[in-house]
Amino acid sequence: MRLTPYLMFFALCGCTQFPELDAARTPGVEKAPFPALLPLDGLLVGPEPRATPEMRSGIEGRVAGLRARAARLQRPVVSASDRARMEQGVAWPY
Repeated sequence: MRLTPYLMFFALCGCTQFPELDAARTPGVEKAPFPALLPLDGLLVGPEPRATPEMRSGIEGRVAGLRARAARLQRPVVSASDRARMEQGVAWPY
């Protein structure tokens, strides 16, 4: 019987050691009550959040950085001189 790569992958996953998640829990969490469920309408009512000047300057700085990165990604990957050299082709040495 020949095992396909996918079947082999899933077979190997069955042998993996998983981290102990029980050790990551906060003590007493199993005895804590479930959180109260609130209606969504009550949570959406209220003033709209406003950005502070400090937050705005940080966001504008990040936007400027992302726009600069996008502009760099729009440039050609190969320079014009290298492209001209590649278009000449390869000269065989014989």
